Parts: sequence; structure tokens; C-alpha cells
Amino acid sequence: KQEETKKKRVTRRWPLMSKPVDDVYLTWYYERPSYDVEEAVGMLKKFQELDFTYPKQYVYINVFLDMALQKKKKVDPFASSVLLPYRFTDEMNKVLVFTEDEQEAEIARANGAAVVGGVELIKWILEDEIQVDFYVAVPAIMPKLIPLRNKLRRKYPSTKRNSLGHDIPKMLQLFREGLEYAVQDERVIKTRIARLDMPTEQIVANLKAVINDICTFKPSTYGPFVQKLVIRSSTSEGLLLKLDGLLPQVEKTEEGEEKHAEGEEKHVQESVST
Repeated sequence: KQEETKKKRVTRRWPLMSKPVDDVYLTWYYERPSYDVEEAVGMLKKFQELDFTYPKQYVYINVFLDMALQKKKKVDPFASSVLLPYRFTDEMNKVLVFTEDEQEAEIARANGAAVVGGVELIKWILEDEIQVDFYVAVPAIMPKLIPLRNKLRRKYPSTKRNSLGHDIPKMLQLFREGLEYAVQDERVIKTRIARLDMPTEQIVANLKAVINDICTFKPSTYGPFVQKLVIRSSTSEGLLLKLDGLLPQVEKTEEGEEKHAEGEEKHVQESVST
């Protein structure tokens, strides 16, 4: 048949052009532009001025991750809290401290703990009579908190999440003032990092603090964890960022690198599964 003998049309994909020369152009013919972080923040501030939108609106980042490890393994989705160099909200999280030592309890109260107590709190937590944002504990009480493991799930005190230890003031500062973020849809982190009216250098510093914390969840020997980074404000479009200078610098050594990678992989898998 003639229809069968006709040659099939071949769709040719031409490489995208890098930069338009005119102000008006078809966007699908060009690569998405990327910007240095300082330039991008300046553009967000300009958008706000031109659109007459709220000057104190939040600044957000979307972080796209490469979760793959060797041997068909991958980093499990994780959550973390990080102290930012520049706070952008006066809100404080409510933190409960588990301890049966009266001196530790006094330290916890003096450092802003919302609730302090021992095993007597278990019943109230299980019955939802006590609800806080985070739970921290000292090691001595942990064997008695096992009934809460399924209830609290990822908020169950753990050294991997820095919510279990002896330094009560440090734990309280982290969880009262820190920014919490989590992996969504298996490989994306979406979180706010600042307000748009903050100085550019402060917004950049907060962004780098979050990125540095994220990169601790995957061994550096497997290459860059962050594949793509987008910044936006509450009312603006997203701007693709250049990653140069934003990711932690890693010095690789040829000898022993593979062994080190396997050790780091084991450590990361343990940390994200607890």
C-alpha cells in the first residue's frame, strides 16, 4: 500500500539557542536563562517595585536533588532544621524537653522550653492533650520514651536530627528559632528563606546556609547533590540560579576515594532511616 511505503516524517530537534538578541522572542527556542544569585535577588526586588506588591513578602527556593547513590541505592527523603544567619520572622516554635533531672529542667525552662517533664507526659501526648512543634530529650530518659516512637515518628528525639543530647540550650535554640524543611515528591525541597526587603547579602547568606545543610545528607563523593535551584518571591516568577559558588567545595583524592564513599553512604543511609 502507498500509505505503508510512505516515509515516516522524522521530527528533528534542533539544539536550543542560548541567548536571544532581541527583547521579543519565542521562549521555547531558547534555553532557560540562569542568573547569579545576587543578580536574581536584585531582579526580584525590581519586580516588587514595578508591580507595587508587598515589600516584605517571603523569598522562596525550590531545590531539585539528585538522590541516586551507587548500586541502585538512593538517599531516602529527609527533613532537617537549620539555624539561619539572619532570622526573618519573630515566630518561635514550641519545643518540649524530656528530662527527669530537676537541674536540667530548670535550664530548659530558662531557655524557653514550652513544656518540660518526664514519663508523666507520655499519656498526654498519646491523647493529643499536649501538642508542640518539636520534641527534644536527654539520653537518660530515652528508654522510657519508646511508647512515643510511632506517635511522634520523624519528630521522635534522635541524635541524627540533633534533637537528642546533653546540650539543652543548643537544642532549644535550633528548634525554637530554626527553619524546618523537608524533601517533597522524592527529590524537591521547597522552603522560604527570607523576606524580600532584607539586604541582598543577608538573603544570599540564608540561602547558602540552607544549601550547605541539605548537602550534608548525601556523600560528596557521588557528585553534586543539588541539580537545579530556583528562587522566587511570593508574587514573582521563578528565576533559575547558577550553581557556581553556591555549593560546598569538595576536595577529592584519588587514593581511598571509593572506600570513603562507601563509608559515607552507609552513614547517610543510617541517618535518613532513623
